[in-house]
Amino acid sequence: MTASGGAPAISVRDLTVRYGEVVALEGASLEIAAGRVTGLVGMNGSGKSTLFAAIMGMVRPDEGTVELGGADPRELRSRGLVGYVPQSEHVDWTFPVSVQDVVMMGRVGHQGITRRPRAADRRAVREALERVELTECAHRQIGRLSGGQRKRAFVARGVAQGARLLLLDEPFAGVDTRSEATMVALLRELAADGCAVLVSTHDLAALPRLADEAVLLLHRVLFHGPVGEALEPERLALAFGLDPLGRFDQDAEGGAA
Repeated sequence: MTASGGAPAISVRDLTVRYGEVVALEGASLEIAAGRVTGLVGMNGSGKSTLFAAIMGMVRPDEGTVELGGADPRELRSRGLVGYVPQSEHVDWTFPVSVQDVVMMGRVGHQGITRRPRAADRRAVREALERVELTECAHRQIGRLSGGQRKRAFVARGVAQGARLLLLDEPFAGVDTRSEATMVALLRELAADGCAVLVSTHDLAALPRLADEAVLLLHRVLFHGPVGEALEPERLALAFGLDPLGRFDQDAEGGAA
Protein backbone atom coordinates (compact mmCIF):
# COMPACT_ATOMS: atom_id res chain seq x y z
CA MET A 1 0.00 0.00 0.00
CA THR A 2 1.40 3.36 -0.98
CA ALA A 3 0.79 5.70 1.90
CA SER A 4 0.82 9.44 1.51
CA GLY A 5 3.50 11.17 3.57
CA GLY A 6 4.90 7.85 4.78
CA ALA A 7 1.73 7.03 6.75
CA PRO A 8 1.54 3.50 8.18
CA ALA A 9 -0.58 0.92 6.37
CA ILE A 10 -2.86 0.70 9.43
CA SER A 11 -3.15 3.42 12.04
CA VAL A 12 -5.52 2.90 14.98
CA ARG A 13 -5.62 5.68 17.56
CA ASP A 14 -7.40 5.50 20.93
CA LEU A 15 -10.13 3.28 19.47
CA THR A 16 -13.17 2.55 21.61
CA VAL A 17 -16.10 0.47 20.36
CA ARG A 18 -19.13 -0.42 22.49
CA TYR A 19 -22.06 -2.74 21.84
CA GLY A 20 -24.63 -1.39 24.26
CA GLU A 21 -23.15 -1.87 27.70
CA VAL A 22 -20.39 -4.15 26.44
CA VAL A 23 -17.01 -2.56 25.72
CA ALA A 24 -15.31 -4.50 22.91
CA LEU A 25 -12.33 -2.17 22.51
CA GLU A 26 -11.21 0.61 24.83
CA GLY A 27 -8.46 3.06 23.92
CA ALA A 28 -6.77 0.64 21.53
CA SER A 29 -3.85 2.11 19.56
CA LEU A 30 -1.81 0.37 16.90
CA GLU A 31 0.38 1.13 13.87
CA ILE A 32 1.30 -1.48 11.27
CA ALA A 33 3.71 -0.90 8.40
CA ALA A 34 3.40 -2.22 4.87
CA GLY A 35 5.60 -5.16 3.95
CA ARG A 36 5.10 -7.05 7.20
CA VAL A 37 3.03 -9.93 8.54
CA THR A 38 1.54 -9.13 11.93
CA GLY A 39 -0.04 -11.78 14.15
CA LEU A 40 -3.04 -10.71 16.24
CA VAL A 41 -3.35 -12.82 19.38
CA GLY A 42 -6.05 -12.82 22.04
CA MET A 43 -8.66 -15.06 23.57
CA ASN A 44 -12.25 -15.24 22.39
CA GLY A 45 -14.06 -12.02 23.27
CA SER A 46 -10.86 -9.96 23.38
CA GLY A 47 -12.00 -7.64 20.56
CA LYS A 48 -10.13 -9.13 17.60
CA SER A 49 -13.14 -9.37 15.29
CA THR A 50 -14.26 -5.88 16.29
CA LEU A 51 -10.82 -4.55 15.48
CA PHE A 52 -11.01 -6.17 12.03
CA ALA A 53 -14.47 -4.67 11.46
CA ALA A 54 -13.21 -1.22 12.44
CA ILE A 55 -10.18 -1.51 10.16
CA MET A 56 -12.52 -2.41 7.29
CA GLY A 57 -14.78 0.55 8.02
CA MET A 58 -17.72 -1.70 8.92
CA VAL A 59 -17.98 -0.51 12.52
CA ARG A 60 -18.24 3.12 13.55
CA PRO A 61 -16.00 3.82 16.56
CA ASP A 62 -17.49 5.44 19.64
CA GLU A 63 -14.15 7.16 20.11
CA GLY A 64 -10.84 7.29 18.26
CA THR A 65 -9.87 6.94 14.62
CA VAL A 66 -8.79 4.34 12.05
CA GLU A 67 -6.82 5.22 8.92
CA LEU A 68 -5.40 3.00 6.20
CA GLY A 69 -2.44 4.55 4.44
CA GLY A 70 -3.64 7.93 5.73
CA ALA A 71 -7.12 7.46 4.21
CA ASP A 72 -10.59 6.49 5.39
CA PRO A 73 -10.98 2.67 5.50
CA ARG A 74 -14.20 2.80 3.46
CA GLU A 75 -12.37 4.61 0.65
CA LEU A 76 -9.70 1.93 0.35
CA ARG A 77 -12.27 -0.85 0.62
CA SER A 78 -14.28 0.69 -2.23
CA ARG A 79 -11.10 0.75 -4.34
CA GLY A 80 -10.54 -2.97 -3.74
CA LEU A 81 -7.34 -2.45 -1.79
CA VAL A 82 -8.50 -4.29 1.34
CA GLY A 83 -8.88 -8.08 1.22
CA TYR A 84 -10.59 -10.16 3.91
CA VAL A 85 -10.51 -13.89 4.72
CA PRO A 86 -13.42 -14.55 7.13
CA GLN A 87 -13.88 -17.25 9.73
CA SER A 88 -15.49 -20.36 8.26
CA GLU A 89 -18.69 -20.03 10.28
CA HIS A 90 -19.40 -16.68 8.65
CA VAL A 91 -19.67 -18.18 5.14
CA ASP A 92 -22.63 -20.01 3.56
CA TRP A 93 -20.81 -22.98 2.06
CA THR A 94 -23.99 -24.30 0.39
CA PHE A 95 -24.23 -21.29 -1.94
CA PRO A 96 -23.97 -22.55 -5.57
CA VAL A 97 -20.75 -20.85 -6.63
CA SER A 98 -17.51 -22.40 -7.82
CA VAL A 99 -14.05 -21.75 -6.46
CA GLN A 100 -13.34 -19.74 -9.60
CA ASP A 101 -16.47 -17.66 -8.98
CA VAL A 102 -15.36 -16.85 -5.43
CA VAL A 103 -11.93 -15.72 -6.61
CA MET A 104 -13.48 -13.70 -9.45
CA MET A 105 -15.48 -11.74 -6.85
CA GLY A 106 -12.20 -10.09 -5.97
CA ARG A 107 -12.07 -8.61 -9.47
CA VAL A 108 -15.45 -6.82 -9.36
CA GLY A 109 -13.83 -3.46 -8.62
CA HIS A 110 -11.69 -3.80 -11.75
CA GLN A 111 -14.52 -4.61 -14.15
CA GLY A 112 -16.20 -1.24 -14.58
CA ILE A 113 -19.97 -0.76 -14.76
CA THR A 114 -20.53 -3.86 -16.92
CA ARG A 115 -19.24 -6.22 -14.20
CA ARG A 116 -18.19 -8.57 -16.98
CA PRO A 117 -14.87 -10.41 -16.61
CA ARG A 118 -12.28 -9.43 -19.15
CA ALA A 119 -9.09 -11.16 -20.21
CA ALA A 120 -7.11 -9.42 -17.46
CA ASP A 121 -9.62 -10.58 -14.83
CA ARG A 122 -9.51 -14.18 -15.99
CA ARG A 123 -5.71 -14.08 -16.02
CA ALA A 124 -5.60 -12.66 -12.46
CA VAL A 125 -7.94 -15.39 -11.23
CA ARG A 126 -5.94 -18.11 -12.94
CA GLU A 127 -2.67 -16.84 -11.49
CA ALA A 128 -4.18 -16.51 -8.00
CA LEU A 129 -5.46 -20.08 -8.08
CA GLU A 130 -2.03 -21.27 -9.14
CA ARG A 131 -0.41 -19.46 -6.22
CA VAL A 132 -2.65 -21.20 -3.69
CA GLU A 133 -2.44 -24.56 -5.51
CA LEU A 134 -6.15 -24.80 -6.32
CA THR A 135 -6.09 -24.81 -10.12
CA GLU A 136 -7.57 -28.30 -10.32
CA CYS A 137 -10.46 -27.22 -8.04
CA ALA A 138 -11.42 -24.14 -10.05
CA HIS A 139 -14.84 -25.46 -11.17
CA ARG A 140 -15.71 -27.26 -7.96
CA GLN A 141 -18.53 -25.89 -5.74
CA ILE A 142 -16.86 -23.99 -2.89
CA GLY A 143 -18.54 -26.07 -0.16
CA ARG A 144 -17.05 -29.29 -1.56
CA LEU A 145 -13.54 -28.22 -0.63
CA SER A 146 -11.75 -29.20 2.56
CA GLY A 147 -11.43 -26.61 5.32
CA GLY A 148 -7.88 -25.74 4.29
CA GLN A 149 -8.80 -25.47 0.62
CA ARG A 150 -11.68 -23.11 1.45
CA LYS A 151 -9.34 -20.76 3.27
CA ARG A 152 -6.88 -20.88 0.40
CA ALA A 153 -9.69 -19.95 -2.00
CA PHE A 154 -10.42 -16.79 -0.02
CA VAL A 155 -6.72 -15.93 0.10
CA ALA A 156 -6.73 -16.34 -3.70
CA ARG A 157 -9.62 -13.87 -3.88
CA GLY A 158 -7.49 -11.27 -2.09
CA VAL A 159 -4.54 -11.99 -4.37
CA ALA A 160 -6.66 -11.65 -7.53
CA GLN A 161 -8.15 -8.48 -6.10
CA GLY A 162 -4.71 -6.90 -5.84
CA ALA A 163 -5.31 -6.05 -2.18
CA ARG A 164 -2.54 -4.10 -0.49
CA LEU A 165 -3.93 -4.84 2.96
CA LEU A 166 -4.98 -8.41 3.75
CA LEU A 167 -6.90 -9.28 6.91
CA LEU A 168 -7.26 -12.95 7.87
CA ASP A 169 -9.54 -13.99 10.75
CA GLU A 170 -8.38 -17.34 12.20
CA PRO A 171 -7.24 -18.73 8.83
CA PHE A 172 -5.59 -21.81 10.34
CA ALA A 173 -8.55 -23.11 12.35
CA GLY A 174 -9.39 -26.61 11.11
CA VAL A 175 -6.77 -26.41 8.38
CA ASP A 176 -4.57 -29.29 7.28
CA THR A 177 -0.79 -29.04 7.48
CA ARG A 178 -0.33 -28.62 3.72
CA SER A 179 -2.82 -25.76 3.51
CA GLU A 180 -1.28 -24.01 6.50
CA ALA A 181 2.21 -24.27 5.01
CA THR A 182 0.95 -23.02 1.63
CA MET A 183 -0.78 -20.03 3.21
CA VAL A 184 2.14 -19.13 5.44
CA ALA A 185 4.53 -19.16 2.46
CA LEU A 186 2.13 -17.08 0.35
CA LEU A 187 1.51 -14.51 3.09
CA ARG A 188 5.27 -14.10 3.48
CA GLU A 189 5.55 -13.57 -0.30
CA LEU A 190 2.75 -10.99 -0.29
CA ALA A 191 4.42 -9.09 2.54
CA ALA A 192 7.73 -9.16 0.67
CA ASP A 193 5.87 -7.57 -2.26
CA GLY A 194 4.77 -4.70 -0.02
CA CYS A 195 1.40 -5.92 1.23
CA ALA A 196 0.44 -5.36 4.88
CA VAL A 197 -0.89 -8.62 6.35
CA LEU A 198 -2.77 -8.85 9.66
CA VAL A 199 -3.59 -12.40 10.83
CA SER A 200 -5.75 -13.27 13.81
CA THR A 201 -4.64 -16.65 15.14
CA HIS A 202 -4.77 -18.99 18.11
CA ASP A 203 -1.94 -21.08 16.67
CA LEU A 204 0.91 -19.82 18.82
CA ALA A 205 3.22 -22.58 17.61
CA ALA A 206 2.99 -21.28 14.03
CA LEU A 207 3.46 -17.64 14.98
CA PRO A 208 7.30 -17.50 14.75
CA ARG A 209 7.39 -18.80 11.17
CA LEU A 210 4.34 -16.77 10.14
CA ALA A 211 4.76 -13.30 11.54
CA ASP A 212 7.35 -10.54 11.70
CA GLU A 213 5.68 -9.09 14.78
CA ALA A 214 2.77 -9.80 17.11
CA VAL A 215 0.00 -7.85 18.80
CA LEU A 216 -1.53 -9.04 22.08
CA LEU A 217 -5.09 -7.78 22.48
CA LEU A 218 -7.45 -7.80 25.44
CA HIS A 219 -9.88 -4.95 24.67
CA ARG A 220 -6.79 -2.79 24.33
CA VAL A 221 -3.34 -3.38 22.89
CA LEU A 222 -1.24 -4.97 25.63
CA PHE A 223 1.88 -5.48 23.51
CA HIS A 224 3.10 -4.90 19.97
CA GLY A 225 6.56 -6.03 19.04
CA PRO A 226 8.79 -9.01 18.23
CA VAL A 227 7.12 -12.42 18.21
CA GLY A 228 9.60 -13.88 20.69
CA GLU A 229 8.77 -11.21 23.24
CA ALA A 230 5.03 -11.59 22.66
CA LEU A 231 5.29 -15.30 23.44
CA GLU A 232 6.93 -14.77 26.81
CA PRO A 233 4.73 -16.50 29.44
CA GLU A 234 4.13 -13.36 31.47
CA ARG A 235 2.76 -11.46 28.47
CA LEU A 236 0.63 -14.37 27.24
CA ALA A 237 -0.81 -14.78 30.74
CA LEU A 238 -2.08 -11.21 30.72
CA ALA A 239 -3.46 -11.53 27.18
CA PHE A 240 -5.42 -14.66 28.09
CA GLY A 241 -6.92 -13.31 31.30
CA LEU A 242 -4.40 -14.68 33.78
CA ASP A 243 -2.39 -12.85 36.36
CA PRO A 244 1.37 -13.59 36.67
CA LEU A 245 0.56 -16.33 39.20
CA GLY A 246 -1.66 -18.10 36.67
CA ARG A 247 -5.07 -17.24 38.16
CA PHE A 248 -7.86 -16.70 35.65
CA ASP A 249 -9.39 -13.23 35.56
CA GLN A 250 -13.16 -13.79 35.38
CA ASP A 251 -13.79 -10.17 34.35
CA ALA A 252 -11.70 -10.62 31.19
CA GLU A 253 -13.98 -13.42 30.01
CA GLY A 254 -16.78 -11.07 29.03
CA GLY A 255 -16.89 -8.70 26.07
CA ALA A 256 -17.49 -8.93 22.38
CA ALA A 257 -15.34 -10.64 19.83
